[in-house]
Parts: sequence; C-alpha cells; structure tokens
Amino acid sequence: MPYKGSILIIILFISFSSLICCKSEINDIVISDDQHISLSDNELLEKVQKQTFKYFWDFADTKTGMAHERSSSKNSKLKRVTSGGTGLGLAAFPIAVERGWITRDEAIKRLEKILNFLEKTDKFHGAFAHWYSGETEKSVSFSEFDDGGDIIETAFLIEGLLINRQYFNQKNSFETSLRKRINHIWEDVEWDWYVQPGEDVLTWHWSPNYGFKKNHKIRGHHEGQIAYVLAAASKTHGIPASVYHNGWASSGNIVKNRNYYGYDLPLGPKYGGPLFFTHYSYLGLNPKLLVDKYANYWQQNVNHAKINYAYCVENPNNYKGYGENCWGLTASDGNKGYSAHSPTNDRGVITPSAALSSFPYTPKKSMKALRYFYEELGDKIWKDYGFVDAFNLQENWYDHEHLAIDQGPIIVMIENYRTGLVWNLFMGAPEIQEGLTKLDISYN
Repeated sequence: MPYKGSILIIILFISFSSLICCKSEINDIVISDDQHISLSDNELLEKVQKQTFKYFWDFADTKTGMAHERSSSKNSKLKRVTSGGTGLGLAAFPIAVERGWITRDEAIKRLEKILNFLEKTDKFHGAFAHWYSGETEKSVSFSEFDDGGDIIETAFLIEGLLINRQYFNQKNSFETSLRKRINHIWEDVEWDWYVQPGEDVLTWHWSPNYGFKKNHKIRGHHEGQIAYVLAAASKTHGIPASVYHNGWASSGNIVKNRNYYGYDLPLGPKYGGPLFFTHYSYLGLNPKLLVDKYANYWQQNVNHAKINYAYCVENPNNYKGYGENCWGLTASDGNKGYSAHSPTNDRGVITPSAALSSFPYTPKKSMKALRYFYEELGDKIWKDYGFVDAFNLQENWYDHEHLAIDQGPIIVMIENYRTGLVWNLFMGAPEIQEGLTKLDISYN
C-alpha cells in the first residue's frame, strides 16, 4: 500500500534527524568535556578569559557595580569594593563585548551604574580612596593615615575608564553621555595636588584627617608608572615633566642595569620584584612602543618575566611543584597571609596571575603554565570565577579566594597577547600621546 512507503520515508527522516541532533550534542560535549578532550590553545585562552570575567560581571557589587576587593568581601558587613581593582576589571569590558560575552548595551548599563557611584561617592581632591563600602557607598580606611585619596588606585581606575571611553565611540546619546561623564571624572582628578609644595615627586596618599603624614613617595620602577603618565596627560591638573624625571626616575638613579640568568634588567629591585610590576601600568600602556632615556620597557618587562620564570625553574629553595610548567611569583594571598612574593621573598607560593598575565612577554612559557594549572591542578584551583588567587604545593594549600587586582590583568593581558585590543584603545587616546611626548617617552 502506498502509505507504507511514506511511513518508511518519515521513519528514515526522523532517524537521520536524530543522528544529526545527537552529533550536535556530542560536539558540544567534546568542546566542553575538558577532562577527556584537550582544548586548543585558543579555546583554552577564551575559556579562561570568559570565566575570569565573571568575577567583574556576575560577582560585581549589585548596588554600585564596582568590583569586590576579594571573594569574601561580598559577604562582609561593608561589602568592600575596590577602586583600582574595578579599574583593572573595567579594562576588560571592551573585550567582553567584542567576544560576545555581553552585549554593548549591557556593558553601557553597567558602566552607567558604576559612574553613578563614582560621581557621588567620597573623593579627595578628585582622587579616589583605595576601598569603599558597597553598603554605605562611603570610603573605607585602608590603613593608618590612609583614609583618603590613593593616587595609584585612582590611576588604575582612570586607566580602565579611558579604555572604555575610547571603545564606546558611537555618536548616539548613550555613548556620547558616557564619554562626557568619564571625561568629567578624569579631568576632576587633581594630580598636581599630590605633588607636595617644594617637591618634584608624586605622593601616594593624602588624607583629610592626616594630610600627607603617610608621606609615601612614588619613586623607582614598580606599578606606579601609569600614575605619572596620566598626571602628565591631564589637561586640568597636569604635572611638569620634572616630576617624572626627578621623582619617578630619581634624577636617573632609577637605572640599575642588573643581569640575572643572562637577561639584562635596566630597572627595578633585585630580580625585578613581583611580576605585577609588568602588568598593572601596562594593561593600557603598550610596552612594545615605550622607550625613554631610562629603559626600553618591552625589554624591561620581557626580561623581568623571563627572570621570574628562570628563578622558579632553578628553584633554589627546592619547593615542591616549581618548574617549567609551574611558575610565577607576584603579590597575592599565601598560606601565611598576603605578601609581595618574588625571588627575594619566595615562600613557595605560586600565583596564576603572574604567569598568565605575562602572556605577551612569555607566550610559550605562559601556555605551559596555563595547561598545568587547568589540566593538572584542575578543580583544586579552577573555580566559578577562574583560578583562585594562589596555591602552595609544598604545604598542600590552595586558596579559596579570588582577588580583583589579580583577576583583571589575566583577562586583559591575554587579550593584548591575542589581539592588542586594549593597548590599541588606550594608546589611541590623544591625551595619553601628549602626556608621553611631554615626558620624552617614545611611543612609536
């Protein structure tokens, strides 16, 4: 009978469709079943960036949009949020839009929430405090004599805001308003106030209660270079070039010309110090382009990362786990508390952010570390918001926290390695180019 043929065709069609559906589901499983099928390098980089971005998106303070200082801050009484850590996370917003993790409109709405908070909260001659309470929306004292403005944390925040100003460049009313609001916050920072009368150096902190009593001068090579570039670039409260050369560079005494493991290190403390020196300022500043009379900053950062790696491979203290696949010393949590880990302060603590944020400098070495962290240590350190802050295999200790200042650079520096997106945005800002020229820093 004719209808039997039709039924057969239908059955065959359904069976074929089922096979296609099953194959699609298997493909999805193959892509995500990391314990059985190794991800390609690009898939793994994307996965790590996206998962880490959740810290600044899903885990952000619901009231202010700001980044929590660390994982446990969300459940603390004050719900402590961080200005500098938020800035490092903001630098990742354009990445999230470009890679389709969030929409452009979603990013704008979150930025508006953050700007609403920044515009009304406590400021100290335009500068922001290190910490704020997400609950009260007021500043929180960081330490003794440090209950006011922090010009370095402010610099990280402004760096992130300017990256977004450059990215959200459409002429519609929403993005035009966004740029104007960012400009107002940026132009309101009194960088020159943080140069004390009669001095030629930026001072890190100012308090309405203690003034400059903390008196921490920003000198020598570390994470603070971005503050000097922004201070020089400011059209409203700019500093003269002499503050950079006499203060930051200590009239040329910044140059050390050390050598470790065969790598020349123009600047910085012994062995270069913790690796975050090569990350925070250079989320936006492209070290490939930066040269002044003190250093070629690409050489400085690449060699610093290679020295850190070589030290971990040498492993003079014979810590368990150190080697070609497990390296990276920087400031982070540790089994004995937070510390600025480095070759001269080695406590057996490896911080994933150190190697992963160094991808532009040591791509092959960083990829080996990434695969070890993800594929070998796995669930011991891989959590909802990416890798935990640190671990110590010698002590069988694995952190349960994430820190904003370590999560942000992972996303951004991996992207700078992959596409250069954030470097291109920040270096495209006309004020930044003018500031670099003012300081006699070549950027071509």
